[in-house]
Amino acid sequence: MSIKRNLILAVESSCDETSVAVVEDGTIVHSNIIASQIKSHMRFGGVVPEIASRHHVEQITQCIEEALLEAEVAYQDLSAVAVTQGPGLVGALLIGVNAAKAVAYAHQLPLIAVDHMAGHIYANRLVKPLVFPLLALVVSGGHTELVYMKEDGDYTIIGETRDDAAGEAYDKVGRVLGLAYPGGKKIDEMAQLGEDTYHFPRAMMKEPNYDFSFSGLKSSFINTVHNANQKGEPLNDINLATSFQASVIDVLVSKTLRATKEFEVKQLLLAGGVAANKGLRDALTKVMAEELPDVALVIPPLSLCGDNAAMIGAAAFVQYQKNQFSNYALNARPGLTFN
Repeated sequence: MSIKRNLILAVESSCDETSVAVVEDGTIVHSNIIASQIKSHMRFGGVVPEIASRHHVEQITQCIEEALLEAEVAYQDLSAVAVTQGPGLVGALLIGVNAAKAVAYAHQLPLIAVDHMAGHIYANRLVKPLVFPLLALVVSGGHTELVYMKEDGDYTIIGETRDDAAGEAYDKVGRVLGLAYPGGKKIDEMAQLGEDTYHFPRAMMKEPNYDFSFSGLKSSFINTVHNANQKGEPLNDINLATSFQASVIDVLVSKTLRATKEFEVKQLLLAGGVAANKGLRDALTKVMAEELPDVALVIPPLSLCGDNAAMIGAAAFVQYQKNQFSNYALNARPGLTFN
């Protein structure tokens, strides 16, 4: 007697990657097709929503076909269709939502609406099983959050940014340094080579809450550069990048470590696009090994840190098991937050 495979076709189109994946039982990735638009947005120094939407229209059907072909499955083999409902760019989200609804309707498959940030968290389930209770540090271009989970699908935000997300700060600092978009990866590379000589502020690090703020750091960085330029003083870009990253990482790691201790979790997950940052990965690995060796730290591979549909399929399986399905009135929700 063969065991039925639960195959979910997952669609992700929240920003500037069109991605479609086939994921089995929330843990096995049979395909994960990603069509990136970075080169199209690079000349503008950031994502242009209208251009992103047009690219999704051009890519979505081909990505679906490629995902099924690579996974060697047909529509009749699928158990459900999942799609990112939000947060994200409304036009971009609508392309994915309508494509998923069309597939679900045409093939009479259940439809699952997934929170993009839940997807980033569940990318870690593609690495190893999640053990509850756990804490997730979610760091991306638009979000910086500490999320406590006592069980599958249960999200409690215990701390979040009050202004700029860490990823936004990286992009803005990258522009000041004259780096091509996206600047975060280059800043991380530069930061491995210099020293923290500028000693930028560590906002809210000593406050008793778990919230973050990176607007002051960004302003301090910009003021340092502008003041030096006005006075004709030389600046060391390598040390600027190192000093900026040291501030971000100190705050993130300090607050995360304190929360991990207070909530007595069994696992700590790193999630989101900034989870690809080598400095952050190394710092978290080091501090957890030294101070909380009994708490398992899970960090996704670089291929699962950015936006991708495999993580949406992993998160969707939890909802599939709980029969949490949507109807065809499903719409994009660009400002979606954890309930």
